[in-house]
Amino acid sequence: MKLICAKNELLKSVNISLKAVSSKTTMPILECILIDASAAEITFTSNDMELGIETKVKGIIEEKGIAALDAKLFSDIIRKLPDSDVTIQTDANLNTTITCEKAKFTIPGKSGDDFAYLPVIERTEGIEISQFTLKEVIRQTIFSIAANENNKLMTGELFEIKDNMLKVVSLDGHRIAIRKIELKDNYPARKVVVPGKTLNEISKILSGEVEDQVKIFFTENHIVFEFDDTVVVSRLIEGEYFRIDQMLSSDYETKVKINKREFLECIDRATLFVKEGDKKPIIITIDDTGMQLNINSQMGSMNEEIDIDKEGKDIMIGFNPKFLIDALKVIDDEEISIYLVNPKAPCFIKNEEESYIYLILPVNFNTAR
Repeated sequence: MKLICAKNELLKSVNISLKAVSSKTTMPILECILIDASAAEITFTSNDMELGIETKVKGIIEEKGIAALDAKLFSDIIRKLPDSDVTIQTDANLNTTITCEKAKFTIPGKSGDDFAYLPVIERTEGIEISQFTLKEVIRQTIFSIAANENNKLMTGELFEIKDNMLKVVSLDGHRIAIRKIELKDNYPARKVVVPGKTLNEISKILSGEVEDQVKIFFTENHIVFEFDDTVVVSRLIEGEYFRIDQMLSSDYETKVKINKREFLECIDRATLFVKEGDKKPIIITIDDTGMQLNINSQMGSMNEEIDIDKEGKDIMIGFNPKFLIDALKVIDDEEISIYLVNPKAPCFIKNEEESYIYLILPVNFNTAR
């Protein structure tokens, strides 16, 4: 095999491939990127058996061939080469020479025979959305997935298609994030749970341009994302997702309209008194004079008032400030509406169309101040 590629093109493809390279495996072949130049195109493939990526590489094939190279070593070499054309050549024993200007590296290659290729998936009934939209939807929901794997379903996000709507849901037991996207067409109803790791990695690869599209296909066990020169295949998380509709009440006793930026900055200031891992709540009092925010800790205390537009009853309620910050950071609206029932019930931050809904559970607090 002999290939010539521009360094920047190689690096782009290597960086994409690295996202599906296994770091903890008993199969050394899964620590490799498979370089396939056996046909008319150069493709890089990586697969950790949960997530698989295949991406096309721009370059010239002088001699056809196929070889698997240690992903980390290959990536480190390419990254440190001069910005010039790179030649990759293998001999009969798959020893691979990488040459760029006066730099020359030789590393051992492996046969591609043992490599775990991506599963062949029939791509029918796919949906199509812009890369910008998918990247935004992931950004606006991914923070609500559970970090630990005690409940596997909580480490993923629900993708539900109904009529011409895509609904994406994440939750971790303390909060729920929901985004709804209108699709161009009507599609068959479908519900799948996509691993958070997959969505995180895809979000890093997507260009995020409005004009660039991504096609998404589903099978019983896999989801496929196809965009630019890249195909990402991921296993789905098995199981019945939580029935969140039962948690989404439209009843409220208090409704507050507030400037999002002012609210966010105020909570951010309050967290100066909260150490990492500390569970100090921020106490919010809402009455006819406005909203008062108070935090008390061993490090000190803070009180601040914000003007609001209030409907309904007065209320005093406590929240984990981080959960409020996470939700507010991803809302693009200048003014937001918060709906509250009582100090023990979740609050909802949502817009009129309910294209986004953030549910946050309150925390108990001691009213003695």
